[in-house]
Amino acid sequence: MNNQILVNITPQETRIAIMELGVPQEIHVERSSARGIVGNIYWGRVARILPGMQSAFVDLGLERAAFLHVGDIWTPRHTDNPPRPIEKTLSEGQTLLVQVIKDPIGTKGARLSTQISIAGRYLVYLPQENHIGVSQRIESEDERQTLRERVQNLIPHCTQGGFIVRTVAESTSDKELRHDLEYLTQLWTELQAACRQATAPYLLYQDLSLGQRVIRDFVMEDTDRIMVDSRENHAKLMEFAQHYCPHALPFLEHYSGARPLFDLFGVEEEIEKALSRRVDLKSGGYLIIDQTEAMTTIDINTGGFVGHRNFDETVFKTNLEAAHAVARQLRLRNLGGIIIVDFIDMDLEEHQQTILEEFRKALARDRTRITVNGFTSLGLIELTRKRTRESLAHVLCEPCPCCKGSAQLKTPQTVCYEILREIVRVARQYDAREFRIIAHPLVTDLFLDEESQTLANVSDFIGKPITLQTSNDPNQEQYDVIFT
Repeated sequence: MNNQILVNITPQETRIAIMELGVPQEIHVERSSARGIVGNIYWGRVARILPGMQSAFVDLGLERAAFLHVGDIWTPRHTDNPPRPIEKTLSEGQTLLVQVIKDPIGTKGARLSTQISIAGRYLVYLPQENHIGVSQRIESEDERQTLRERVQNLIPHCTQGGFIVRTVAESTSDKELRHDLEYLTQLWTELQAACRQATAPYLLYQDLSLGQRVIRDFVMEDTDRIMVDSRENHAKLMEFAQHYCPHALPFLEHYSGARPLFDLFGVEEEIEKALSRRVDLKSGGYLIIDQTEAMTTIDINTGGFVGHRNFDETVFKTNLEAAHAVARQLRLRNLGGIIIVDFIDMDLEEHQQTILEEFRKALARDRTRITVNGFTSLGLIELTRKRTRESLAHVLCEPCPCCKGSAQLKTPQTVCYEILREIVRVARQYDAREFRIIAHPLVTDLFLDEESQTLANVSDFIGKPITLQTSNDPNQEQYDVIFT
């Protein structure tokens, strides 16, 4: 099997694995409790206008009112006049059609736009526009012009609105484009009809679930099958495909085996590896991946690979294998933003060029837009990968409460010395009778063994007795000094 899509669905969570040659290339996770509302279309009511911020709060029927800035209010493209002040554009109590462009974060409500866009498999429909755009990932100007003309010829004269041609449409047929176009325009007609009957606030359209988006976006010519491990959801996806993506119907099948689907194909093991900092290569080399707020750094090492000829050949082969491994890890972990890859230094210019070409070929399989720069003077490759969703680690993990995400803890000995300094500091301020240390077992054990003499010296220095008590706190950095 060249390309399989595995769909694992439970009431709480949907997980998707995109497989190529039996190896996971992408992992997608969507949880019912944290499903976003970006893309949802509401019939909302203006609750409050803030002229000083040129914004308005719109009631969508959610926990918090959503935020609409004057810059997100749609105006016709041919209008050269500056946007009108929001207090002259909207009024409190007014109803309007809005789409969520940013999920609520913390105490902030969702961000809205009055420019509506509805995504299909090959096209994005813009009912308020009248132009045809093409995805920036299609770089050939001849191909872009051809796609514009093809879509223009398919649009019925009575259809209002514009379209953006998605990257996946590059090799599709006119029949598939027409089917997508008809689906989107029909959906818009139904939304308009629902508006006339709805009482604000009201949810008119909810973006597709992860399972439905897989059917719409991920089924390619080389897809062999889509295996769904839930009978009920398999039936729902079959119904969805029958109406909107009939080309996907032959690939859908229900998996009813006793062994969990992700276990059978080794996906669970790959997810665990994708959460690890280290990635081992078959040759014996390895990658070290560190994800920070600003960027992700990937360091490549030869490890136990010593090669068979000379050092240059060993480095070249390790870098060659690493180039493909890095490209896969970017997709698997969904790493975005600025990424720095530190390949092992190569003396030969031809080796550098070969590695760069192979790296670009491997990255070309990515669905997400990537910009790659060549080697810097320090032997690094810089690239940017568009952030489309949270990384796998951010979805599945949270910072360690002990190290606060730093991946480092103070040693028990360091904590011992901190405690002793604290006791001396407190003894100079207060006339205490005795001191008690409540600390992690590793710390108290150290005080009873290697640092017992140090503890006795401090007790003599302050002239007060010091006792020890073991705490149940799992954090070895946490301690308390109590004095009476």
